[in-house]
Amino acid sequence: MRHFGHLDEQVQEALFHRRPAEFDSASPAAVLSVALGATLYSPANRPRLADDVLKQAAQGVVSMVLCLEDSIDDAEVEQAEANLVGQFADLGRRAGQWGGRGACLPLLFIRVRTPGQITDLAARLGGDLRLLSGFVLPKFTEGSGIPFLEALTAAQEEHGQRLLAMPVLESPELLHLETRQETLAGIARTVDKYRENVLALRLGVTDFCSAYGLRRAPDMTAYDVQIVAGVIADVVNVLGRADGTGFTVTGPVWEYFRVHERMFKPQLRRTPFTPKAEKLRAALIEHDMDGLLREIELDRANGLLGKTCIHPSHVPAVHALSVVSHEEYCDAADILDGDRSGGGVLRSAYTNKMNEVKPHRAWAERTLRRAEVFGVAREGVTFVELLAAALPS
Repeated sequence: MRHFGHLDEQVQEALFHRRPAEFDSASPAAVLSVALGATLYSPANRPRLADDVLKQAAQGVVSMVLCLEDSIDDAEVEQAEANLVGQFADLGRRAGQWGGRGACLPLLFIRVRTPGQITDLAARLGGDLRLLSGFVLPKFTEGSGIPFLEALTAAQEEHGQRLLAMPVLESPELLHLETRQETLAGIARTVDKYRENVLALRLGVTDFCSAYGLRRAPDMTAYDVQIVAGVIADVVNVLGRADGTGFTVTGPVWEYFRVHERMFKPQLRRTPFTPKAEKLRAALIEHDMDGLLREIELDRANGLLGKTCIHPSHVPAVHALSVVSHEEYCDAADILDGDRSGGGVLRSAYTNKMNEVKPHRAWAERTLRRAEVFGVAREGVTFVELLAAALPS
């Protein structure tokens, strides 16, 4: 699969200085953790789930979570499990449909409730387990997480297939100040022990807000809710370091996808939008997408990569803003070239900033990893053109 691979060849050629590289479920975890992009969640009890998966893949989705946890009623778990097994069998039978542009199966994960569901579902899926990339582990702490990871490694050994874990950091112990440091230290110990199986860490910001009876409005980001912003900062501080000990930490879910009454001014300036793109700007504002775009930018500024999504309309925005700009690419390449020749300070190729080789090296390496899977935009191509191309016609 390949990001933006569902677009016509001519469109890709016009947008990209360097096209996104191909990857698949067998790629190294370091590649997949960056490539996740917009991870689309779907309830596991949807009766046409296989059709949904293939439809979203054809529109550019490369990672999905099929949820057995909060998205379904407690009384529906058994039915949802049976539905999952049947839907995976359907996908397995239709494997021949996956050829061609944009038709590859996404990376699929199942969000479970209990450790026992991992081994049980792995056995029930049988040969169709090959279609599964791993499991999402809810409310993850050291105490609750170890049984999940033990079950995952047991299923992996039993069936001879790599299974990856995405723990969700959403427990009250992590939110509450008096237990946060100890909880983070325990999570760090646990994910480090199982590092080969941990793909990325996901943030459950909705659960954080719930603990205090909060909900952010569509014209506010997670970073405007200070109690949430503090947790995100501490998670990145401990678990997202760029020294080789850290993990990819993904951005929080954006909850809105319909028109809401607006209290504050729109957050999208007119400047990046040409007159031809003014209709796009108006549509984004109308559907509260300007808040999402701002939050995606703040995610990256705060060390997060990728995002949990609950609606397909959010996916193009996440992916468009994940593409490395031509300016970023030039800066990153110059910094790494300068590092090989001994360091120092360089004037950027765009002559608008200082590139200090040693302090900016980790940023440059991270930028080029993103460039590998999301591509590099052509000079003069902005997120506006990328977003307009990626939106379903």
